[in-house]
Amino acid sequence: MSELQPPTIDEIRAARERLEGVIVRTPLIRLNADGLDAEVWIKLENLQPIGSFKLRGAASAMRLAGADALRGGVYTASAGNMAQGVAWSARELGVPCTVVVPDHAPATKLAAVERLGGTVVKVPFDRWWQVVEERSYPGLDGLFVHPVSDPAVMAGNGTIALELLEDLPDVDTVLVPFGGGGLSSGIAAGLAALRPEARVFGCEVETAAPLAPSLAAGSPQTVDYTPSFVDGIGSRSLLPEMWPLVSTLLAGSRVVSLEQAADAVRLLAERHRVIAEGAGGASVAAALAGVPGARKVVCIVSGGNLDAARLCAILDGRVPDVRLR
Repeated sequence: MSELQPPTIDEIRAARERLEGVIVRTPLIRLNADGLDAEVWIKLENLQPIGSFKLRGAASAMRLAGADALRGGVYTASAGNMAQGVAWSARELGVPCTVVVPDHAPATKLAAVERLGGTVVKVPFDRWWQVVEERSYPGLDGLFVHPVSDPAVMAGNGTIALELLEDLPDVDTVLVPFGGGGLSSGIAAGLAALRPEARVFGCEVETAAPLAPSLAAGSPQTVDYTPSFVDGIGSRSLLPEMWPLVSTLLAGSRVVSLEQAADAVRLLAERHRVIAEGAGGASVAAALAGVPGARKVVCIVSGGNLDAARLCAILDGRVPDVRLR
């Protein structure tokens, strides 16, 4: 593919128009937590119709593509949330949808895809990551909507930045769960145009955190990957086409432990009655750990599609086993 460019502010505003009536303008509320060194707010993308921000990017890309491009159907590669975003949009537009998922994808997300009319193809993680890298899968036709490195997807994600600045104009730090970089890059591109002094950090979990060592080394690095209940983010490496974007748009990476992510999910449930999945809790965990120099912080609670068994384990004070469904 040609060199990937971050979305312009005009492209982000155009995406906002495309998404009118499709997405929810999610609330921004103050985090109820003790001992914070900064003013911390949470952006509740778990309240989107599919329980995740991914609807923004999926609907943006598919509506921009148009009817001719969608005539053969649509497919994507996703651990669950982009799959739901594409399946939701496909149902609304009346086209068939297939999703390729890694074999550890949570049952909650897969059931939602099937409920929306999508067909699920389950493969080992390494094969799934190959689909993400190669942007194709044998036997599947139609439009491939990339979950990360699609300009229209990133523009849709960037609409979050517009909402943040309308609700909290003087935000100085935004913490974003980091999977492939599509969410953080979209938000960072919007802020770079309208509030360049605001910093955007990718938030990773220690069992799958390639961004932090890559930024430290100044080049993409490969790390060990261990599946965990934090299934919406994390991989062994960065997508090559995303490295130029994340290395210039992001201020850094904040890495949290599985215990910290679980604690954040529990805090959101107990104090806000908000259900966040592990990825959605990672940004809150980073804020609870503290960010040097931050005064007004926004945590993107990216999704809330958490299996009931895992939620029960977290509320019981445990880190869920990845095998819990």
